[in-house]
Amino acid sequence: MLRHFSGSLIFTVAALATAAAYGFFNLGGTGPALAALWICIVLGVLEVSLSFDNAVVNARTLKTMDPVWQQRFLTWGIIIAVFGMRIVFPLIIVAVAGSMSPMSALTMALNDPEQYERVLTGAHHGIMGFGGAFLMLVGLKFFFDADKEHHWIGIIERPLTKFADLEAVEIILVLAIAYGVSVSLPGDEGQGFFTAALFGVFAFFAVEWLGNILEAPEEEDEDAAPAAGNGATTAVAKAGLGAFLYLEVLDASFSFDGVIGAFALSNNLVIIALGLGIGAMFVRSLTVALVRQGTLSQFLYLEHGAFWAILALAGIMFGSVHVEIPEIVTGLIGAALIGLSLWSSVRHNRAHATA
Repeated sequence: MLRHFSGSLIFTVAALATAAAYGFFNLGGTGPALAALWICIVLGVLEVSLSFDNAVVNARTLKTMDPVWQQRFLTWGIIIAVFGMRIVFPLIIVAVAGSMSPMSALTMALNDPEQYERVLTGAHHGIMGFGGAFLMLVGLKFFFDADKEHHWIGIIERPLTKFADLEAVEIILVLAIAYGVSVSLPGDEGQGFFTAALFGVFAFFAVEWLGNILEAPEEEDEDAAPAAGNGATTAVAKAGLGAFLYLEVLDASFSFDGVIGAFALSNNLVIIALGLGIGAMFVRSLTVALVRQGTLSQFLYLEHGAFWAILALAGIMFGSVHVEIPEIVTGLIGAALIGLSLWSSVRHNRAHATA
């Protein structure tokens, strides 16, 4: 199990050393260096606690990918997760919100972090609308599934499968909730929130559509596989690419609340990127470990808990436009749901072993 986390541990040591050096030489001595170290550690733990459900859901998709694409998810994916989502994406948001170029946003982040924080948090409603809508669709798709065989909270999950045959039931429900939230906001804020939610819905189905296009066709029989030759290899590569893109967009949606919440501890772009990067690396390693250890097949209800946690996170993101919800609360809710599902899985395994 520990071998899956060797890269994360090496990355953590390098990131903490960088944070200490940055604090000492750029922020003014030993005190700032120790503060930078502490903030990075806290942000890393926070990111893992917020994203454990992300790891479980990622593992659900990753287990269908071949080992080559699994490794690419751990290498290329972490570059996108750390550099793209924790540095570039916030800069793009600030650039759009502040009507400036990305380079101007970077200059602001490095030289005027207070103003950078104000502009980024000013886009809070739009970020929560997009991420909440996307994650809500991810969660609802799992429960609105007519082929779903096992139910953790049967009194709720079993009736939901009966709505699976209704066209676009998830879209209707998400848009109805998003619209209800938007009309409770004043003027432009409500319009911006609902527009962002629409883009979240569009992003979800764009990724789904792309995944279906890239999905490898099933062979009609075993003899067809050798005859397919390079064509079969290309199809597998396309399928891996589709799943890879889906996982990256999913990871992006999970990272929104962590990026915004990080400003409660620091408004320094470098410190935030290093701290969240540590957490993102461990989430990646945890995802691969769950796949290669076969954890999801061992614990029947673990996926259910993760998808309930996703729905809870989506609800929190929508609700956060009215009430500030501490990140520790978000993390505890997700951890509690996953912990309960794990406990139920253990009880299920013991009952069947006894039988």
